[in-house]
Amino acid sequence: MKIKKGDTVIVIAGKDKGKKGEVIKAMPKTNKVIVEGVNVQTKHQKQTRTAAAEIKHQEGPIDVSNVMYYDSKAKAASRIGFEMDGDKKVRVAKKSGSKID
Repeated sequence: MKIKKGDTVIVIAGKDKGKKGEVIKAMPKTNKVIVEGVNVQTKHQKQTRTAAAEIKHQEGPIDVSNVMYYDSKAKAASRIGFEMDGDKKVRVAKKSGSKID
């Protein structure tokens, strides 16, 4: 999976198409990511002895195929490639050619 935690991504498919956000959590085993402000779901929290009942809004997982890395240099969605920087393998944005990490 080429998308990692902390990357800024743009949603390219689904109900939240066009939204940008930061990846909060990456789940490579299930091939999903949780993006800030995308796929917001409503959860009803039951009342307990210590906490009152409430309605929580939290982000749900979205498939990694529905997001693309947002290249801030090109100000557009970009694919990710890999290059060797000496003996290190680094991610590179294909659109602008800039190194990601």
